[in-house]
Amino acid sequence: MRKSTAKLLSVACLMLLLTGCVANAGKKESVITFAAAASLKNCMDDHLIPMFREKYPDIRIQATYDSSGKLQSQIEEGASIDVFMSAAMKQMTELEEKGLVAGDSIMHLLENKIVLIVPVTSSKGMISFEDIINADRIAIGDPASVPAGQYAKEALTSLGLWDKVSANASLGTNVTEVLIWVAEGSAEAGIVYSTDAASNNKVKVIAEAPLGSVSQIIYPVGIVKATKEMESARRFVEFLKTDEALKVFESYGFTRLE
Repeated sequence: MRKSTAKLLSVACLMLLLTGCVANAGKKESVITFAAAASLKNCMDDHLIPMFREKYPDIRIQATYDSSGKLQSQIEEGASIDVFMSAAMKQMTELEEKGLVAGDSIMHLLENKIVLIVPVTSSKGMISFEDIINADRIAIGDPASVPAGQYAKEALTSLGLWDKVSANASLGTNVTEVLIWVAEGSAEAGIVYSTDAASNNKVKVIAEAPLGSVSQIIYPVGIVKATKEMESARRFVEFLKTDEALKVFESYGFTRLE
């Protein structure tokens, strides 16, 4: 009798175990691809994506970073991207106008600044943004596709310096590349976002772009219409605007937009 009871219990336990395994096997993990401006990489990879994953363990974020212009082109070409966060309104607006990003999902999330940086060992004696003309080797993002470069060109044009600066400029494919060139000393000066400058102790900030020389630098986020993971994408976008997420952005030097 005891042996029969033990066998029945063993069979029952085995059945419960198998049922649990089948249930878990049937639970599908949602994967969304997040394409974001290169200046967002550190705060996203180091803090925000792990925070989101802890909150929503059934949703995995696959992140890719580059210049906003390149990411825009990828979306236009049909790349499998679910959520897009750019470093300027231009790229997001153009995608919305083409019907590729859901207009009701777009949020103006953050603000940034552009600054003039030099290697921390520089002895060029620069003290103002306009002193960039004293550098022989200058790095900026390519204005054709890099928002930081577009803002740099706008500021320098406003100051009447663009023609002189562009003659000596090396054009980076994204803002991270510009930062590295200056940090390594291959460029004597460069223009990047203030958040990027704060992330590297091999560069120092000389000055912000003068007030009125450049338009407001807004980082919007939106959901790509072609996504097959709309619910997960919405959860991720909603998470990015929570107070806990915005505090992380602020710790990296971004300003939240009210």
